[in-house]
Amino acid sequence: MMQSLNFPPPIYNNHYIPTPQKANHFLFRNRRDQTHRFPPLLLAAKHDLALNDDEDIGGGVAPLPEGLRREVMPRHVAVIMDGNARWARQRGFLEASAGHEAGGRSLRELVELCCEWGIRVLTVFAFSYDNWTRPKVEVVFLISLFEKMLRSELDNFMRNGIRVSTIGDSSRLPESLKKLLSDVEEKTRDNSRLHLIVAVSYSGKYDVVQACRNIAQKVKDGAVQMEDIDESLLEQELETNCAQYPCPDLLIRTSGEHRISNFLLWQLAYTELFFAEALWPDFGKAEFIEALASYQQRQRRYGGRRRS
Repeated sequence: MMQSLNFPPPIYNNHYIPTPQKANHFLFRNRRDQTHRFPPLLLAAKHDLALNDDEDIGGGVAPLPEGLRREVMPRHVAVIMDGNARWARQRGFLEASAGHEAGGRSLRELVELCCEWGIRVLTVFAFSYDNWTRPKVEVVFLISLFEKMLRSELDNFMRNGIRVSTIGDSSRLPESLKKLLSDVEEKTRDNSRLHLIVAVSYSGKYDVVQACRNIAQKVKDGAVQMEDIDESLLEQELETNCAQYPCPDLLIRTSGEHRISNFLLWQLAYTELFFAEALWPDFGKAEFIEALASYQQRQRRYGGRRRS
C-alpha cells in the first residue's frame, strides 16, 4: 500500500492525474476549501490526552471546523492510506502508479490540516514490509517517487515547522534513499509544529521483535535485569519512541477495509479505529472531519468503567 508522498497541486477533480513533471509544487498552497458541517457533538468527553488551547506547538493553530472541540482533538493520528490501485483501475488506468500519484493530494491536504488544527503527530503507512512482494516495476516506481518527494519538499518541511522521521526496516532501501532519509531527519529534527512519521518497509510484528532483541542484548550486557522488563521498557524500544506521543489516539483506514494489516500492532492497543469507505485519493477535508467527529463522540476508558 505504498503511497506517494509527492505533493501535487490541490485539486478536486478525480479525473485529473498529476504527472511526475508536475510534482514539484510546494507542500502548502492556497486550496479551494471543502465545507462539511456537523451538528454539535453530544458525547464529546475530555480525556487525559487533551490538547490545551494555550499549548505552544509552533506556527499557531487555525480555528476548528464547527462541531469539533479543541480539548478532545487527538494528539496523534495514524493513517493506513489504502485504495490507490483500485482508484486507478476504476478510472481505466492500467498501472497503479496513477493512483499513487493522485493520492498525493490527499496526503498533502492531510498534512496541512493536521498543522492547522494542532494535531501533533501524524503517522502514515507508506510502504509495508510485505509490499516488497509486489511487482518490481511498481516497487521501483514508488521508491523513486518517494525519494523525489523528499528532495523537493525539504524546504517546505523547514518553512512549515514539520519534523520528519521514518520507521521500518531500511536494510532493503537503496543507499541513496537511506542517506537522504538521514539528512532529512537531521535537518528537520528541531521542528515542532507537526511530527510526520513515515512508515517505510515497516512491519508491526518486526517492530515488536526488534524491541525484544534490543532488550535481550541489554540483559546480556548487564544493563538491564530480567525483573526490570515491563511494558514501559518495551515501549521505549519500539520505533515510534521517536515521537512525543508514540501511541496513536485515532487510526484511520480508507477504502472500506476493516483490518490493520500489520501496522503499529503494539501501539494500537487502545487506539480508536475509524474505517472510511472512500479510497485514499478521494479522502479529503470532509472525510477527515467525519473521522475526527466520530472520535470526539467516543469515551476512552482504557479498560475502566464508563465515567458518569
